[in-house]
Amino acid sequence: MRGRVALLALVFLPSPVLGQAAVGPTKRYEEVARVLDRLVTREVADKGLPALSLALVDDQEVVWAKGYGLADPARKAPATAETVYRAGSVSKLFTALAVMQLVEQGRLDLDAPVTKYLPDFKPISKYDKPITLRMILSHRSGLPREAPVGHYFDDSSPSLEKTVRSLNQAEVVCEPGTRMKYSNAGVAVAGRVVEVVAGQRFARHAHNRLLDLLGMKKSGFEPSPELTRDLAHAVLWTDYGREHDAPVVELGTGPAGGLYTTALDLGHFLRALFSGGKVVAPETLAAMTEPQFVAAGEKGGRGLGFVVEEWEGRKRLGHGGNVHGYSTQLSFLPGERLGVVVMTSRDFAGGVARHVADVALRLMAAARAGKPLPPVEETSPVGDYARRYAGRWEIIGKGSDPVGVFDLIERDGRLWRLPLAGGPRVEVRRLGKELVVDDRRLFGEKIVLDGFMREPEPGKKPPEPPAKWLGLLGEYGGEHLPVIVSEKDGRLWVCLFSAAHYPLKEHVDDVFAFPDGSLFEGETMAFARDKAGRATRLTMGTIPLERRFLDGEDGRTFKIKPLRPVDELRREALKATMPAEKGDFRKPDLVDLTALDATFRLDLRYATANNFLDTPLYTAAAKAYMQRPAAEALTRVHKKLASRGYGLLIYDAYRPWHVTKMFWEATPEKQRVFVADPSKGSRHNRGCAVDLTLYDRATGKVIDTVSGYDEFSDRAYPDYPGGTSPRRWHRELLRRAMEAEGFSVYEAEWWHFDYKDWRKYPILDERFEKLDAARGTHP
Repeated sequence: MRGRVALLALVFLPSPVLGQAAVGPTKRYEEVARVLDRLVTREVADKGLPALSLALVDDQEVVWAKGYGLADPARKAPATAETVYRAGSVSKLFTALAVMQLVEQGRLDLDAPVTKYLPDFKPISKYDKPITLRMILSHRSGLPREAPVGHYFDDSSPSLEKTVRSLNQAEVVCEPGTRMKYSNAGVAVAGRVVEVVAGQRFARHAHNRLLDLLGMKKSGFEPSPELTRDLAHAVLWTDYGREHDAPVVELGTGPAGGLYTTALDLGHFLRALFSGGKVVAPETLAAMTEPQFVAAGEKGGRGLGFVVEEWEGRKRLGHGGNVHGYSTQLSFLPGERLGVVVMTSRDFAGGVARHVADVALRLMAAARAGKPLPPVEETSPVGDYARRYAGRWEIIGKGSDPVGVFDLIERDGRLWRLPLAGGPRVEVRRLGKELVVDDRRLFGEKIVLDGFMREPEPGKKPPEPPAKWLGLLGEYGGEHLPVIVSEKDGRLWVCLFSAAHYPLKEHVDDVFAFPDGSLFEGETMAFARDKAGRATRLTMGTIPLERRFLDGEDGRTFKIKPLRPVDELRREALKATMPAEKGDFRKPDLVDLTALDATFRLDLRYATANNFLDTPLYTAAAKAYMQRPAAEALTRVHKKLASRGYGLLIYDAYRPWHVTKMFWEATPEKQRVFVADPSKGSRHNRGCAVDLTLYDRATGKVIDTVSGYDEFSDRAYPDYPGGTSPRRWHRELLRRAMEAEGFSVYEAEWWHFDYKDWRKYPILDERFEKLDAARGTHP
């Protein structure tokens, strides 16, 4: 379709009354539902999805719809087929339809310059070619991914008008019409055109001319009370283990990702698409689903809003979406008129959503054709083989080219892959005799190791990075979505959305380019420094982000302001009663570590004021005690590290229970992941935990790591991706040495290790004076 499309009669279909909690399954799809139910139940549990809702559509009927998990964990409210989610980029399909309605009415021309409708739209461009709506809807406009205002990291909820106006500060990244460049900002421009031409706010116009006519009664482009009441509670997560509640932030690019909806409502949407046209004419819809700006005969690409794919011999259409704690996949086979919607309340879980959708389409196609249902592949953890695979893999003879080189990382019997050319960290699992990716983000890619050579981790100690980069390393942006800049393998890296890792290429001083295939392909990351050479801001594409200055980042001991005075907490804790325990515990046998090996170094922070509470918690009699088996295992670690020139420095070992009680009562709730719950007791209280780091035996110098001891921040997590290669290498060396002797690292603290037998010992509150007096009984 080019230019103006003649106004054609619209077709309206009645929407059936559907059940509140679930629909179907219809008789034809009963076995499909049983198979999918097993798959989804497993995926929800395995991938930690708080809630998931799905709907299957066969032509004009929703044949099955159901919810899994909890929409509201606080109220124990289950997810249903009518739970509300944020649809993310699935919103783009509706914006494209809103544009095409106006094209049909002769009020818009797809191939006219956008400035015909927005005269003040003037992004900075070195190209003479104008930007058109056809280019925008197929992501060929050349506009940057995000606008300077109203972008994914902007929590100020600016208007669409203000967001689009801010693009006048941005440069066009590539020549319009020449290459695919995904742009949320571009679709926002299309939504603004609809606003101006229609004469009403985009959200209101979309409701009146699309959602209401489609029977999508629980949908909208703005969070009305009716929608937010049933909105699923969502979770943001990180590669390194931290999770938190997703904030409900309205994006300035609402037409690109602002839709609130349900699986059932998107099922109504699929019904309309299968009708051949409900809010647009059949000819218009057909034109929207053809790839744009591709060579003749090309079957895949971007249509007008729709992603167009050749899938298992069929044409498949749809779109995925991720936004602030939510992931959605809408997929359908137009030839068979079969479709599926999968919505989850965990962000960047698109791999799960797409996997479920793929399986659903295969099963439905077989059921429709009266054929046996195809088997559903089920993966399993790598298990004991994980350590054998761990290390750096590179193609033999490849040299320094990062393409095809990847790290396999073992964690507690599970295996994770991180490509050196950039991309997400994903789990690798076993499927029969093969290794495949099976992760929240991706599913199905085979991992072939033939022709590769492996360097076992942690490998050789990497060199120090260029000194000029050190001032750039750190976190930028807000607490919920920090952008983490680090150094790895002699290159600067960036971690976006706590999920996507990319190496950067330096253009000029403090300006770096994103690699091809990245979320910000074709754009740059530029830093601004203070007089001391430390970066204070970065600009990622068009997005300005201030540096997050973290306590403890400058090398000083991290401290908090106690919720109550420490002396008051001490008095209460000394009078408190330890939790009662049942069990057949071993008799305590606490041993002074330095009595086993005098070369252990001690820096018992809680016996001094140099700790997070800024006051001594132990008396001068404090020593590093552990239960004998744990102490002997730690001594073996200490001796083995000597062959590499390192030793262990102990920050804390056995800790009396009343001190754990003080920590808990002093610490704000949101930071309590870093202190133990006294009602359960700490593993330190049992004499089976130790806080420690490495020191250089030749110089006596404490080794620098990614964060300081007892730093209550993301930097403390054992897999936090920031810092430098040498600092992370030392962190990994310590971890591997400890794990080899039966210790495991605590999920939120790289320095905290628990001995494997900690459950076999009781909680203790023995004072150090008493232990010291009895030291004659302990060798």
